[in-house]
Amino acid sequence: MPNVSLTARSTGWAVLTGTVLLSLGAVVAWAVATPPWSATQLYSLVDLLDGIVYGTLAWLILNRQRTGSRVPAVIACAAALGGAVAACAGQWQLAVGGPPALTALHRWAWVPGLYALVVVMPWLLPDRPLDRFGRGAVAAGVGYVVVTMAAAVTAPPPLGVLPLPDGLRGVRAALLPVLPYPLVGLGLLACAGLGWRWRRGPAAQRHGLGWATAGSGLLTLAFLATLLPPVVPAALPALLMLASQAFFPAAVAVVVLRQQLWGLRLAVRRTLVWYLMTAVVIAAYCATVTLLDRLLPQRLPLPQLVVTGVLAAAFQPMREAVQRRVDRLVHGEAPGPLLHRVAHSVGSTTEISATIAAALRLAEVRITEGGPQPPPHPYGRPLTVPLTSGDRLVGQLHAWPLPGELLDGRAREQLTVLAPVVAAVVDLAGTNRDLARSRQRLAEVRDEERRSLRRDLHDGLGPALSGIGLGLAATRNLLRRDPERAENLLDRLTGELTARAAEVRDMAHGLLPPVLADGGLSPALHLLRDQYARSGLRIVLHGPATLTPLPEPVATAAYGVTAEAIRNVQRHAGVDRCTVSLDQRPDRLRVTVTDQGRGLPAGPTSHGVGLHAMRERAEAVGATLTVGPAGPRGTTVCLTVPLEQP
Repeated sequence: MPNVSLTARSTGWAVLTGTVLLSLGAVVAWAVATPPWSATQLYSLVDLLDGIVYGTLAWLILNRQRTGSRVPAVIACAAALGGAVAACAGQWQLAVGGPPALTALHRWAWVPGLYALVVVMPWLLPDRPLDRFGRGAVAAGVGYVVVTMAAAVTAPPPLGVLPLPDGLRGVRAALLPVLPYPLVGLGLLACAGLGWRWRRGPAAQRHGLGWATAGSGLLTLAFLATLLPPVVPAALPALLMLASQAFFPAAVAVVVLRQQLWGLRLAVRRTLVWYLMTAVVIAAYCATVTLLDRLLPQRLPLPQLVVTGVLAAAFQPMREAVQRRVDRLVHGEAPGPLLHRVAHSVGSTTEISATIAAALRLAEVRITEGGPQPPPHPYGRPLTVPLTSGDRLVGQLHAWPLPGELLDGRAREQLTVLAPVVAAVVDLAGTNRDLARSRQRLAEVRDEERRSLRRDLHDGLGPALSGIGLGLAATRNLLRRDPERAENLLDRLTGELTARAAEVRDMAHGLLPPVLADGGLSPALHLLRDQYARSGLRIVLHGPATLTPLPEPVATAAYGVTAEAIRNVQRHAGVDRCTVSLDQRPDRLRVTVTDQGRGLPAGPTSHGVGLHAMRERAEAVGATLTVGPAGPRGTTVCLTVPLEQP
C-alpha cells in the first residue's frame, strides 16, 4: 500500500497475529479449566475483548496510517497485547495452577495500554498540534502510567518481577492506596477536554467527537466504580468495564474514519454499523435485565421466570427508544416527516439539498437539473437517483456519504422515496423559470412590435398628416384668390387622405386581420400577399383553395409566424419573391415559408426578437417550429401545428 512503510505493515500484522493467537489460547484454557462465572472471570473477558478489539484497531492504523503521530498506534498495540496476554495468562493459570509468572502477567500486563487509553488517548483526538495545556496533560498521563507500571512490576513475589531497593519500598507502600484516584481524575480531565473540543473546536474537527467523549466518560466511570463502597455488587464494575471496552474503541474508530485521521481512508457500510450498534443495544438490554434479576432478593412470592419477564417488559420501552435513536443516528430522519418538509419547500434546490443532507446524515446532496453529472467531488462517486416527472427526466439527485461511510440499500430506498417529491419541486421550479423567461420574451416581443408600430406611424402616417395639414392651410389661402387652384389642391389632399386611410387599414389587418376571428387563415394570407405586393415583394401561395376552419388561437399563431417570416424575407433576404405553402390534414396543419435569398448567417442561428416571437407563438399552441437552409441558397421556416380531430 503506498505511503505506508513495510515496517509499519509488518508490525500491524504481527500485533494482529499475536493477539489472535493469545486470544485463542485464552479460550482453549478456559475450555480446559471451565471455571465458574465470577467478577474475576468478567475482568478476564474484558482483557480478551481488549486483545481482539484493540488488536484490530492497531492493525488498521498501522496498515493504513500515512500521516500524523504514531503514539495512538503504540497505545493500541499496548492495549491489544496487554489485554490478550493478561487473558491468556489468567486462564492458563487457572487451568494448570501456575507458574507464578502467569499470575503476575494476569495482574499487570494490561496496565500500560488500558491506562494510556484512559489518560492519554483522548488528548490525541483529533489529530492536531497540541497546545501547552494538552502537552502537559499528556505528559502527566504518561508519567502516571510509568509510575503505576513501576509499582506493579516491583510488587513482592509472585506478582512482581523486579526487585525494589529497601529505601523505596515505603514509598511504594504509601503510593498504592492512592494510585487509583489520580487515574479517575486524569480520566475525567481527558474526557472534559475531549468534550470541550467537541463543542467548541473547529467544525471540521468535531465529527465523531461526541461518541469519543461518551466512550471516554464510560471508560472513566468503569474505573470510578471500582472505588465505590463494597455495597455495590462486585460484578457492576466488571460489567461497566466490559461495556466501556466495547464502546470506546468503536468511538475512536468513528472519529478516525469520519475525520480520516492519520491519512486513513476507509469506508464502512452503514448497514454494518447499524447491525453492530443494534447488537450492542440488545446486549446492554439483556445485561441490564440479568443484573437486576441477580440483584433482587431470591426469595420472592413470584416465580423467578415471572420476575425476569417483568424486568424485561419494564425496560423494553427504554430499549425501543434507544433503538430508535440508533436508527436515526445511522440512517437519519424517517422518510415520512422529511417528505412533508420537502413537499412544502419553496426554496431553491440548494436549500432542498441541504435539508435532505442534514436529515439523512449525508456529507452533501446536489440536485442537477436536466440530467448532467456533477463535477468531481473529494468524497468520490455519489449515489445517484434519477428524478422523473411523468416520462421526462428533469434531473438527478446525487448523495455523498460522510467520510468513513458507504451508503447501502436503505439509503438508496430513502432517496428513491424522496425522488418523486423532489422531482415535482424541481419540475415546478423549472416551469416557473420557463414562465419567467416566457414573460420576459413576450415583453421584449411586445416592445419590438410597439417600436415597429411607432416607426410606421412616425415615418409614414405622421409626415403624411403633417403634409395634409399644410395643404389645408394653403387651400384656405387660395379659396378667395384662386378658387380653381384651391379645388385642385383639395382633390389631391382627398386622395392623400384616402391612401393614408388604406395604409392604416393595411396596418391594422397586418396586426390581426378580422377574418382570423372565424379561423380564416387562407383569406388572411391572401390579404397579406396583396399588402406586400404593393411594396414590391411577390408572395406565391401554394395550397388548397379553402381550408377547414381552424380554432382562432391556431389561426392567429399560424398567421403571426407566417407574417414574421415574410417580414424577415423583406428585410434580410435581398429578394423580391418568396413562397408560402399550406398543407392541412385532419391531425395537423403545416405552413412553410421559403425564399431563395441570402440564407442564414454563418455560425449559430440568430436568436433575435423576431425568432423569439415566432417560437413563443408556436409554443403557445403546442406547435413545432424549425428554421433552416433551403438548399444551396435561401431559408425555410416550417411551422407544424397539431390539430384535434373531431
